[in-house]
Order: sequence, then C-alpha cells, then structure tokens
Amino acid sequence: MERKHYKQEINMTEALMSRINELISHYPEDKRKSALLPVLHEVQDAHDNWLSIELQDKVAEILHIKPIEVYEVVTFYTMYNQKPIGKYMFEFCQTSCCCLNGAENLMDYTSEKLGIKMGETTPDGMFTIAGVECLGACGYAPMMQLGDFYKEKLTEEKIDQLIADCRDNKIILHDK
Repeated sequence: MERKHYKQEINMTEALMSRINELISHYPEDKRKSALLPVLHEVQDAHDNWLSIELQDKVAEILHIKPIEVYEVVTFYTMYNQKPIGKYMFEFCQTSCCCLNGAENLMDYTSEKLGIKMGETTPDGMFTIAGVECLGACGYAPMMQLGDFYKEKLTEEKIDQLIADCRDNKIILHDK
C-alpha cells in the first residue's frame, strides 16, 4: 500500500524557535532528545495540528537526532497527526471500557452522520474522526477527546449536539 505524501509549509518563526530553545534548556546538552515530545507538540500546534515528514526532519535537525528517532515517536503516539486533519477532531476512546459501553456504535453513528470513515476528514475540512487508545476516563465511558477537552458519557443525542455546536462555532478547542 502506497502512502500519500502531504505537502506542508514549514514556518519556524522566531517565537516558535524561542519556545523550542526554552524547552530544550530544561535538559542537559547531551540529552536534547528528551525534549522531543514537548517540541513536537509545539511544532504541531504551530503548523495546523499536523506534522509532515519534512517538518519531522526539521525537528530532528533542531534536536541533533536522526529523523528515524522522530518518525518512531510520531507514528507511535496518536496525539501526533501525520496528515492534515479537520478543524474538529473527534478522538474516540476505543479500548475495553468504552467499547463495552457503546463506543464502537457511536463511532459508526458519527461516521454515518458525517459521511466519512474512521481516519478520514470531511470534504469541507471541518471534521475528522479517529479511534485512539485509552484516554484514562473509564468511569465516564463512552467518551472522546475534542481539542483539549473530554466529552463524556456520550450518546447519539450528545454526538448530534456536538456536531451542531461545532458547525455553529460554539466549541472551544483549547484552554490556552
């Protein structure tokens, strides 16, 4: 299966580089790699919430590590996006507790409502649906993450309301 290559403009602004250097400064010079996860978060946030191969290469260059060391992290964690995503990314927990409480049915329901499959983005670029590993909120299953926030005890009605609120720009994604 051939992977699609997505192009992305790399914009390492002075402010972003200053933040990256501040993060790196928390670690000994010979342990720059330790800053990889927080640096990836900052870089992803500054680049439309996804990381192209070229951007990952730039992170490797900044941290003085091999590109493969960045690829390994980006491909392992679902919090790093390897392709453009929608403005609103519905990240459904798909582990035992949530699935036993109906997460799979809600994922199918959301896919049908939006006319896309898991991992796809709507043609208007508004929504992406993804399944992720445990989000650590088992007592509130089924649940998902939307931006920086958890949406808990989900039902079809709550999904309908979330979609409507997103379309009306009523959803706050980040607490920054």
